[in-house]
Order: sequence, then structure tokens, then C-alpha cells
Amino acid sequence: MAFKKKEDCKKPPAWLTSFSDLMSLLLTFFILIYAMSSLDVAQLAKFLSYFQPDQKFHVIKNSILQPIAPPPKEVAFKIKRRIKKTLPPWAFQIVVTADFVKLRLFDKIFFENGTYRLTPRAKKTLDELAEVLKGLGDAYIRVEGHVSPVTEVRDPLVGDRWGLSIRRATEVVRYLQSKGIDPARMSAGGYGDKRPLYTWRQPILIERNNRVEVYITIAKPRE
Repeated sequence: MAFKKKEDCKKPPAWLTSFSDLMSLLLTFFILIYAMSSLDVAQLAKFLSYFQPDQKFHVIKNSILQPIAPPPKEVAFKIKRRIKKTLPPWAFQIVVTADFVKLRLFDKIFFENGTYRLTPRAKKTLDELAEVLKGLGDAYIRVEGHVSPVTEVRDPLVGDRWGLSIRRATEVVRYLQSKGIDPARMSAGGYGDKRPLYTWRQPILIERNNRVEVYITIAKPRE
């Protein structure tokens, strides 16, 4: 009795391999674009509310008196306009919410490699930022340091990644103080490598976990 030989699986067409590579490149491109973008969380929440039946996602409109401090969007615009003179677009990121502006400053260009010492370009950037902060009245500033799991600590006085993240945040606060920002309006903290911004195993994104985040909480008018 003769058995029919099982046919081999057909190979996919050659164009499918090229198409898959193209899709991978496009995905990488959009991830990088997102990483360098400014995110308006309030507008994003409003957009999502149109597609959610749950009322908790809807933005509630209230009648608000004219605020004393400028709105976060205006503050974010002023910051971006100033620091783009000193930093390339990929070296910073701005996130805007209804209550605060978050400025991310990335390590590759902001600190000397593996240390907490500010680069000359970082000092110029903080000079520009200080000019904006001086006009914000009682706005509160919190600086947080973060490092990636692969960061090599090159300063023996720092100790470990946790110490490096704290020292970097403190260094930014001290420099802003030297430029006339009231220290009572500022605080510093560090999280080591415990709060990564990106978890993909891609060298460029892993490097961007080395950052300092400046939270600028806009003072609200008193009732």
C-alpha cells in the first residue's frame, strides 16, 4: 500500500518579509516620536471621554474665576520656547495637566557621564528655566532624579544608583536656588532605577530612563 508524501508548507511570498520589516521600522519611528513629544493629559482625557460610556471619564465643565497664576499650557509654552534655544528636541519632554507642568530633562546631554555634575549646556537650560519660574509667583517646584538599571556610577562619593538619582535632583535644585528661586518653593527626591519611563529592551529607550523630572505645580487662586 503506497502512502502519499505529505506536502511541505508553502513558503510565504518574498514581499511579506519586506513588509514586516517596514512595519517594525514604522513602529520604532512612532515610539521615538512619542518619546520626544509634549503630552497634554487633560486634552487626552477629554478625547477619551467621547468613547467611554462611563461618566468618570467625562471632563466636568465648571465656571472658574480668572486665575492669578498663568494656566499650565501657557507655562509649558514659555518653558518650551526658552529651553529649545539650548537643547535639541530629543533632550527634553514636556507633559501638561490641569494642575502642573512636568519637564523631563534627559541624562545624555544634561549630566556628565555617570556623575551628578551639570554640563555647561545644562546650566544654560536651567538659566532659561529659572527666568520662567521667577514669574510664577507661589508655584511649587519638585525635582525628581531617575536612572536606568544599566547606569554605571562613576563617582565613589555617591555610592549607588539611588544615591546618584538623589544627588542629581539636589544639584538641579541648588543651581535654581543660585539663580534666585526661593528654596522654600522647592524640594528634591530620587528613585534610583525603580520608576523607569520605558521598559522596552531597546538601548535608546533604556538610556532615556536616565532623567531628571521637574514638576511645576501651578498655584491656584484662593476662594
